Amino acid sequence: MARTRRKKKRTQNALQSEGEAEKVPRSFVIGRGKLPPLLRQLLKDLRKLMLPHTAVHLKEKKSNSMKDFLHVAGPLGVTHFLLLSHTDKAAYLRVARCPRGPTLTFKIHSYALDAEIARTQIRPRAPEGLFKNSPLIVLAGFGGEGEHLKVTTTMFQNIFPAINVNTVNLATCQRVVLLNYDKESKLIDFRHYSISLQPVGVSRPLKKLVYNRKIPDLRGLGDVSEFVTKSGYGSESEVEDEGSTVQLSSDVGHLKYKAPKSAVRLQEIGPRMTMQLVKVEEGLCSGAVLFHEYIKKTPEEIAALKENKEKREALRKQRRAEQEANVRRKE
Repeated sequence: MARTRRKKKRTQNALQSEGEAEKVPRSFVIGRGKLPPLLRQLLKDLRKLMLPHTAVHLKEKKSNSMKDFLHVAGPLGVTHFLLLSHTDKAAYLRVARCPRGPTLTFKIHSYALDAEIARTQIRPRAPEGLFKNSPLIVLAGFGGEGEHLKVTTTMFQNIFPAINVNTVNLATCQRVVLLNYDKESKLIDFRHYSISLQPVGVSRPLKKLVYNRKIPDLRGLGDVSEFVTKSGYGSESEVEDEGSTVQLSSDVGHLKYKAPKSAVRLQEIGPRMTMQLVKVEEGLCSGAVLFHEYIKKTPEEIAALKENKEKREALRKQRRAEQEANVRRKE
């Protein structure tokens, strides 16, 4: 008897329509030049942070140029480049919008890897499926009058998918990226946290039962009610803070019911960076310098640079027109 071909009954459900998928920001995290081992690991941690809309196993070669990545970025729908480089003085992170810019250059003053942060915690949190959805983005302190701060705010707001607070599934909000700008020091604190929710007003034994999903030890108890109502198992660090409690509008994770109040807990998962914006360029790693932290130019110098750029662009167009005319004449 001939074997019939099995029909697929279980297929992966499409999370988004084709139109919505085109709007999702995608990124390449690229290392430029020779990176020290620690910076190479920071590159991997940044790729992990940008999941799921990034190329986590992107292969690079020394011979690759920016044009090579641009040619690949178009068909794949990549919208942003994160370029990590190193010099004798410091490490730099460039965040660029594809394909025409702008480009923000940050000087990294200090950083900590995922593994280093995990070693400082008693119970590092890494639940299954933590990186299946993009993180939320929170910006603080970027309300200054400088145009470079507005460009920075727009860049980081668009590097992650936007959410609709009315229709978002709260179970997908498991991570958050926080950027805090200090106006005095001009430093940006970059932090990456995981989000967890716990019901308020529930005893510690019940919390363990909900989150660990293990059969509790009932030896020595006369009734199940003693396990539910027993006290004295909490700690001062677990006292609920009214400022960190929220009221849920839908089921989230282990909370399979709309709890009246739930405590929001953030736990850092890394990487952590302290960086400073030093330059804003108009194009993709090129073009006019819109802002520079150390080099200031007068309006006359800016006008002269703009005029020279326009002359070079006009000469380039003239040469291209002459070449096209020569080709048509030979045909």
